[in-house]
Amino acid sequence: MASFTIVVGDPESGASHQFEAEDQDANRFIGKSIGDIVDGSAVGLDGYTLEITGGSDDAGRPLNGTVAGANLKEVLMKGRQTGYKPRRDGERRRITVRGREVSDAVAQINTSVAEYGETSIDDLLGEDDE
Repeated sequence: MASFTIVVGDPESGASHQFEAEDQDANRFIGKSIGDIVDGSAVGLDGYTLEITGGSDDAGRPLNGTVAGANLKEVLMKGRQTGYKPRRDGERRRITVRGREVSDAVAQINTSVAEYGETSIDDLLGEDDE
């Protein structure tokens, strides 16, 4: 069975929250790609809509939006991209990345709030600002 760590970023407040999704909730993410919309009730955020912005697998390889599918692929990267930071001008390197589709090999999924619900995230999670 699939299980993921879902990181939800709130663009308005700049805060992020981590959730564990297992079994049926995790299956809502399988087959989705970077940029797809997912219902927030999968992680306990009823009324919210989440957009998948990235992620990584167990080995730390990032999901790359330019690679189709869910398999590993070596990509020649130049310039600053997800998973590659060149150390000097003109440097290129072949980096192994995972495709943009979420599969059971993915360990972490990064999301951003696309549409807000009626109640705040802090109220849904039971957190109080002190």
